[in-house]
Amino acid sequence: MNDTRIPWAAVAALGLTQNIGYGTLYYSFSILAPDMARGYGLSTEWMFGVLSIALLAGGLAAPWLGKALDRFGAGRGMTAGSGIAGIGLILCAISPTATGFGAALILTEMAANLVQYGAAFALLVQLRPAVAGRSITYLTLIAGFASTVFWPITTALHNHLSWHAVYGIYAAANILICMPLHRWLAIQLRQQASDSTGKAARPESPGLVPQDRRTLAFALMVFGFSILGLVNSAILVHMVPLLGGLGLGGLAVVVGSLFGPSQVAGRLINMLLGRDLPPLWLAAISASFITLSSAILLVGAPSPIAAVAFAALFGFGNGLFSIVSGTLPLALFGSRGFGSLQGKVIAARLIASAVAPIAFASSMATFDIPWSIGFIIAGALLAVIALGGNRPYRALISVPCSRRNTRLFRAAHGSRLSCWLTIRSPHLRSERRSGHPIPWEHVLRGRTARLDLF
Repeated sequence: MNDTRIPWAAVAALGLTQNIGYGTLYYSFSILAPDMARGYGLSTEWMFGVLSIALLAGGLAAPWLGKALDRFGAGRGMTAGSGIAGIGLILCAISPTATGFGAALILTEMAANLVQYGAAFALLVQLRPAVAGRSITYLTLIAGFASTVFWPITTALHNHLSWHAVYGIYAAANILICMPLHRWLAIQLRQQASDSTGKAARPESPGLVPQDRRTLAFALMVFGFSILGLVNSAILVHMVPLLGGLGLGGLAVVVGSLFGPSQVAGRLINMLLGRDLPPLWLAAISASFITLSSAILLVGAPSPIAAVAFAALFGFGNGLFSIVSGTLPLALFGSRGFGSLQGKVIAARLIASAVAPIAFASSMATFDIPWSIGFIIAGALLAVIALGGNRPYRALISVPCSRRNTRLFRAAHGSRLSCWLTIRSPHLRSERRSGHPIPWEHVLRGRTARLDLF
């Protein structure tokens, strides 16, 4: 089997299951929550509070679930996750009390960690580590339509059915569509393992950060991801009331609807024009778009043009962030133990995302909307520094320049890579640096001791 070819069948299958997973387990909730609240005699705010608790529980369970993906295989984990998610939705639908509903929702959101991006990225890494970065990019492009597809589908179903029936249909989708596809992917992984028995082991994708420097690099990355997760969750949950509070009135819903298409557009532009862009650069661009969008909203509102620019840039940044959340950990730390690594990253992001809606609502009530947007901008700037600050990573990243590693890096990161090239000559005892993209062939021909990549 050619390890440098994209596993298109797996990417397509995961694209379908990711749309169903995010659409049924996350995006449908905001449409159905008011009816759920009325049925239990509670406020809509209480229902979203339950969702925050469920997301927090999912975040706390994510590191353990990530280790399970490494130990048992991502395919098996996703198969089990689809079944548990379906059962969780059924339990939500038949729960007679709000307490039972909350417990079932916690189970559902914990299972979501086994069927959404983190698990899907781990499966692609386990399947073809050398091309996992590009596979993740294509997957996020396909899965970017979850909100665009499931918001109207959920609304249409709910116009004719109760929320209990809608959740029953979505449970069937997870069990009857996603579960068999994930089972097929698990068989593919098992077949690959059996084919490699007695043969040379499938080459792993090496990480850029040496073992003794990984703690600090991981802390920087997780901090940046957590801040962006907090910012994104705060804005997404409150986008329509936020825009309305800035004087946009009825345009708030129209402007908010631009977010989904902008996400997909950002991923498509990256796929067409930024294929060889290093993940650290992509992370910096993503965080910068989110920062710039908030600044434009703060300065330009209530101008409709400024609001449209905000939605477009915020969507672009979020679209790229979905890609970076898979490709950056792979580039920095390699494919070994990727499921466990993703579990830790997802835990930090989900905990921040669970806190964000309540924190931002309190901020808007206490400090008013402009000050709250200012806090968002400050947080996004911290993420730019953590994810895109070249100096910290330049000191941390060191690439051993062997022919084997060069071949693997070239497959994973493209034919050209923007980097600082440090060449030490034993005769001249000097160093030369270049900030321009360098063909890998030049690296092989030179006497290169180290590549400092950013």
